[in-house]
Amino acid sequence: MSDCCKADELAKLRDSQSATLKLVLAINLAMFVAEFSAGIIASSTSLLADSLDMLGDALVYGFSLFVVAKDNTWKAFSAFGKSGIMAGFAAFVMFEALWKFIHPVTPSYEIIGVMGLVALAANSVCLYTLTRHRAEDVNMRSVWLCSRNDIIANISVLVAATGVYLTNSYWPDLIIGVAIAGLFLRTAWTVYLDALESLKPEAI
Repeated sequence: MSDCCKADELAKLRDSQSATLKLVLAINLAMFVAEFSAGIIASSTSLLADSLDMLGDALVYGFSLFVVAKDNTWKAFSAFGKSGIMAGFAAFVMFEALWKFIHPVTPSYEIIGVMGLVALAANSVCLYTLTRHRAEDVNMRSVWLCSRNDIIANISVLVAATGVYLTNSYWPDLIIGVAIAGLFLRTAWTVYLDALESLKPEAI
């Protein structure tokens, strides 16, 4: 294949990646605002955790959009930044969960359930859109991992709503919130390792 054809294919790939990232960025920003507001109103640790996941993903997609036309070194350092963001949000959620443990409030399971369903639908669209790009490079793999974790977190939020309804207790919501924070940490570590791997001489 000629260099010209390769350049054309690469340009098309970058355009496709950019369009996908812009779509999922818009969805995640909108869902962050909606879910964070609902989390405050419902006094829900799990919703707040999930909303911060949405914000973190929006920042991740922004990073990814910036480096989509860069080389692997740029993409690797972008991935390092993403892992740091996810770890920071995990720490915030852990602190918020500790606060709720000291000052317990039973959250509104109705609000948690409705927002959990809306977030699940939104993230299903994101995951479906990103799946075809996941094997293209470390940049797109990292955003696909974030989106996959969103689905897990959304289902967990629905479990929290059910648990609060059945027990009339804040414990299910608190436990799920902490579990989502744990998922942040696990994904942050995975993205960090992927970034390290991509910086090896044979990968650059």
